[in-house]
Amino acid sequence: MDIGDILRDVDPVFHSIPREKRDLQDLTRAWVAERSAPELLHWPSDGLFERINDNIKRQIEKVEEMTGDMDPKTNFALIVIQTELERFKYLVRSYLRARIAKIDRHTLHYLSSDELRSRLSEMELAYATRHQALLHNHYLSSFLSSFPPGLQNLNDTAGNISMIDTPDLESAVFIRLLSDTSVEGRGVDSDGAMEMEESDIVILRWSDAKPLVQLGNAELV
Repeated sequence: MDIGDILRDVDPVFHSIPREKRDLQDLTRAWVAERSAPELLHWPSDGLFERINDNIKRQIEKVEEMTGDMDPKTNFALIVIQTELERFKYLVRSYLRARIAKIDRHTLHYLSSDELRSRLSEMELAYATRHQALLHNHYLSSFLSSFPPGLQNLNDTAGNISMIDTPDLESAVFIRLLSDTSVEGRGVDSDGAMEMEESDIVILRWSDAKPLVQLGNAELV
């Protein structure tokens, strides 16, 4: 169950909300979650960004059509459309930058398994693959070529020590509960569990909060 399913269950007027507004809500939530989570989250698979891109294109075309109209009412409408357009563009840019920053920081990690690769969009996967190839070639030409062949890999796991840098899943995040549920957390001195209510905000390690978010019982804030 995702956030959209939860909204449909708890909000009787959800279906009366225009698709464009729902997409903006989903985009905002995806942006907040991506900026808060220490690891890369799954790329939206429900066509959200395809709809967002189509809407941005339509709005740009509308702005171009209205530009130059001297009617004061039309000019006011143009300002409103441009403001909304800039909001969409800002959210998209910021969301993509947050994801690219994580891919750049842990490229080998996200290319290391099918499950991790599935989190990337097709363009992100192509970017990560090309980025890693360029980086490896740069290291080879700079210094790796002087090493023995067995020491030239960037993903070596000799001695049970992996060279692949991974995200810190123990970093703290804030979550908002979307239903009454039991929250388990690990502390420095002891672990514990508490019964929490809907709308409560909790700070947890991401490794403890992740199951709640994946089950749709909480969202990142």
